[in-house]
Amino acid sequence: MDSASPATVTALRERPGGRVAVELDGRRWRVLPVEVVVRAGLAVGVPLERPTARRLARELRRARALAQASRSLAAASRSRRALDERLARAGHPARAREDALAALERAGLLDDAELARSRAEALARRGYGDAAIRADLERRLISAEVAAAALAGLLPEPERAQQVVAAARAPAPAVLRRLARRGFSADTIEELARAVAYDA
Repeated sequence: MDSASPATVTALRERPGGRVAVELDGRRWRVLPVEVVVRAGLAVGVPLERPTARRLARELRRARALAQASRSLAAASRSRRALDERLARAGHPARAREDALAALERAGLLDDAELARSRAEALARRGYGDAAIRADLERRLISAEVAAAALAGLLPEPERAQQVVAAARAPAPAVLRRLARRGFSADTIEELARAVAYDA
């Protein structure tokens, strides 16, 4: 064989864990994820020419980004932007990051709207006001539009504040101070203060 000729895939051997051992010209070469082998078009008899090698490198970058993104999501819920920034800090190129994030979105594993909704509901149940919830979603790098939609799905803030006051065993002034610390608006607190004073 001419020394300039590209190596040829001579065997693909299945390995545990969804991996494939690739042989080139009868010699062990690399063990790759099966998805990479399929997407790169590797098959017995296929020469590893430059376009195939480039496709293989691109698929490997994509698979690495997807694996890290999946591990990161398994550890904690994250927004798309937060996950993208995490992958960028780890050195994954933009194309690989975009492909990985799009795959996770298609699988329903990455969903900013669902993350914002569930987080807003959890904080509301714990007695937080709109400002605190909005700030929490902002820290998670959820867009203002998605955060606004999540807040719109909650019981209005004044009604949530009334529920906190009704369930509290502490004196009204202490409850109002707690509401202020937990991000309820000044308008909501003033309205409640007037109601408490009227009831008194």
